[in-house]
Amino acid sequence: MASLSRALRVAAARPRQSPTRGLGPCNLSSASGPTAEKSVPYQRTLKEGQGTSVVAQGPSRPLPSTANVVVIGGGSLGCQTLYHLAKMGMSGAVLLERERLTSGTTWHTAGLLWQLRPSDVEVELLAHTRRVVSRELEEETGLHTGWIQNGGLFIASNRQRLDEYKRLMSLGKAYGVESHVLSPAETKTLYPLMNVDDLYGTLYVPHDGTMDPAGTCSTLARAASARGAQVIENCPVTGIRVWTDDFGVRRVAGVETQHGSIQTPCVVNCAGVWASAVGRMAGVKVPLVAMHHAYVVTERIEGIQNMPNVRDHDASVYLRLQGDALSVGGYEANPIFWEEVSDKFAFGLFDLDWEVFTQHIEGAINRVPVLEKTGIKSTVCGPESFTPDHKPLMGEAPELRGFFLGCGFNSAGMMLGGGCGQELAHWIIHGRPEKDMHGYDIRRFHHSLTDHRRWIRERSHESYAKNYSVVFPHDEPLAGRNMRRDPLHEELLGQGCVFQERHGWERPGWFHPQGPAPVLEYDYYGAYGSRAHEDYAYRKLLADEYTFDFPPHHDTIKKECLACRGAAAVFDMSYFGKFYLVGLDARKAADWLFSADVSRPPGSTVYTCMLNRCGGTESDLTVSRLAPSHQASPLAPAFEGDGYYLAVGGAVAQHNWSHITTVLQDQKFQCQLIDSSEDLGMVSIQGPASRAILQEVLDADLSNEAFPFSTHKLLRAAGHLVRAIRLSFVGELGWELHIPKASCVPVYRAVMAAGAKHGLVNAGYRAIDSLSTEKGYRHWHADLRPDDSPLEAGLAFTCKLKSPVPFLGREALEQQRAAGLRRRLVCFTVEDKVPMFGLEAIWRNGQVVGHVRRADFGFAIDKTIAYGYIHDPSGGPVSLDFVKSGDYALERMGVTYGARAHLKSPFDPDNKRVKGTY
Repeated sequence: MASLSRALRVAAARPRQSPTRGLGPCNLSSASGPTAEKSVPYQRTLKEGQGTSVVAQGPSRPLPSTANVVVIGGGSLGCQTLYHLAKMGMSGAVLLERERLTSGTTWHTAGLLWQLRPSDVEVELLAHTRRVVSRELEEETGLHTGWIQNGGLFIASNRQRLDEYKRLMSLGKAYGVESHVLSPAETKTLYPLMNVDDLYGTLYVPHDGTMDPAGTCSTLARAASARGAQVIENCPVTGIRVWTDDFGVRRVAGVETQHGSIQTPCVVNCAGVWASAVGRMAGVKVPLVAMHHAYVVTERIEGIQNMPNVRDHDASVYLRLQGDALSVGGYEANPIFWEEVSDKFAFGLFDLDWEVFTQHIEGAINRVPVLEKTGIKSTVCGPESFTPDHKPLMGEAPELRGFFLGCGFNSAGMMLGGGCGQELAHWIIHGRPEKDMHGYDIRRFHHSLTDHRRWIRERSHESYAKNYSVVFPHDEPLAGRNMRRDPLHEELLGQGCVFQERHGWERPGWFHPQGPAPVLEYDYYGAYGSRAHEDYAYRKLLADEYTFDFPPHHDTIKKECLACRGAAAVFDMSYFGKFYLVGLDARKAADWLFSADVSRPPGSTVYTCMLNRCGGTESDLTVSRLAPSHQASPLAPAFEGDGYYLAVGGAVAQHNWSHITTVLQDQKFQCQLIDSSEDLGMVSIQGPASRAILQEVLDADLSNEAFPFSTHKLLRAAGHLVRAIRLSFVGELGWELHIPKASCVPVYRAVMAAGAKHGLVNAGYRAIDSLSTEKGYRHWHADLRPDDSPLEAGLAFTCKLKSPVPFLGREALEQQRAAGLRRRLVCFTVEDKVPMFGLEAIWRNGQVVGHVRRADFGFAIDKTIAYGYIHDPSGGPVSLDFVKSGDYALERMGVTYGARAHLKSPFDPDNKRVKGTY
């Protein structure tokens, strides 16, 4: 019987990989395939004994000729999706599994469920999984799923980690998740076998627990079957049939298998590690990689019974209670890639690489010293799928209508399965999820990245290696950088720009006065024999931001903000999405797509939202009406009929493109959507001095009378044709210049030269975040999401409800307005000089009524500002009187701070500055 300490000594004695072997994609993986099947320590699995493959015996039941939905894959997500489809009333739902339920990855998963994560949406998803597995399935079927509620314990061995746990505790209060921050002594009382000498504290969540994959999936399948769904095992899918409609749109037509075909308009790819292969059958890109993921199971440990599961994030190890033993696993910096994914793999496992696994043993022994002399009962090393941002891939694929993804769950498919299965079912039936799932939506990635092998590999590796890292507010990836750079990139880099990454773009974050800090080629953090970068300036600047206090660069960003308020700042916003909507039906499309009235005379610009049919906000953007032209130019295509120029946030450009495209297809509008994002740059000059500066650069009168707010013109800037739009994202007098790519540098230099005597400075998105928060401007996917209506968000002025013109989501808004708003976005200011970043609990009259969505420091008013949705605990409408009458506090890391609620922006509430009145 091997012990953990012996395994540690053996691994240490093995020769290390030579750094001289070099780093390349082929060197990151194990060439060996799965070994013979091994047992996993659950009470039961759904596989039959070893022997002749049951696949050769044919499907477990005859295939129907047609189905309304076909789910591919019988793991956690496939079973949860089928169950929720059936529960929501979808008839004709079929699940196809190539082997037996849970084969592939689900059968060997650890099955842990932690209720608290640094995401409000994930807390909701996890809560639903817990309800389904711990209560609803058993009530519905009379079967026990294998749920065990033994609690969860997060370990903090440094102050930042404990601060993160305190943030989770505060968020949990908004969702009714019981949790407690324990001292080392209290932790020792709860878990006597634990070493607490190096602890700052722990977070204890008593209602966390563990799930049995086989018990859960078999119960889900039985419950779904009882509602009319069909589960067909031993039926590998061999192809996806596609047809093209009269408008050139590709749509799902059916599924082909070794035993026949099924005609269906909808396929759900829940194939886990094999999801990429299923995607290729349909011409759909699925950006994930397969890696080895392992844990070991110990022999019996006296005194371990009934102990909570443990996550020691700083040691990158977890300890799962396994009866009277422990499962020990984690996330390492050098995971093994599974390059050649075998379609024959079902219930096999890989040999465990002890050299890779060693770090988990060290962490486990340090945390629970009795493990040093405890034997190893079995090793479990199987494949799991991982994605570039460590979040699942869900939603309808932009390449193929009717083809949905439910894969890439990064070893969290069991715990997220219930919540995500419910949302995916809602997506299929109603055209959108019930909750905000943008963070999981496949459309969050730009189409140029979803089949970029190096980018997917690098980002997936970094996300895996940092899975247990503290989630800091201003962290940035080091992997997969410099994929998309705008025309001003080198110019700004030389001036000290510290870049952020969004949607593949490098965008300005802030400007470092000590000079350039370029992002270097990814070094895999020194793993796989690579040489880690030394004296890496960009990495050092990021490390300085690893705090929940005000960061060291707080004063630098303050100078950028105050320069904008007092003089002027120039912002490079070239990464914005820039689309043209043109054609004979463009006006009809615009009336339907946009909540505001954008059918104004050419030369006008309108801030508007795009909604879904439930009234939720899919986007906020600006729409500029164009005059028809028979001659194309770099700033406008040639078109007949009507035309609009759309500027959307660059981080959500693909989401916007896909939403508009889907609506155009569904409504059969005869118009074109043209993407010019790569062809145009964009700089925004904002501040009291902006007019004086630009008057020297542009060949036009910029007075209020000649160039009013929310209008645009084609002008010359230093001899170059540009589209100037008078708008502001920061609450100041200002203009955006939309510039052909080749003209960006000379126009930027002309602006900077003209601004030198006016105090013009460069500023980045950290300043935009602060300035826009201070002014009360909304940020999509922060305080404005697909499950938030513009009425709730205080954007009723963007909705043409007083006109008779129909638009997408109008009926839902009218119903919401008639019934009264059940929640409302409120601005809060805090007198105490404390940083807040979002997720803080909102207290009203001694009750938690919501949590903060977005927060920042407002330098002009010298206060912390926060925005969050509040509800009435009694369930009634949230009126303005309800907002005004409350006594508020915001809870930051367990400490409450008095807060003042505002119905208008605390900065320039009368909007004088954007009109040029100072």
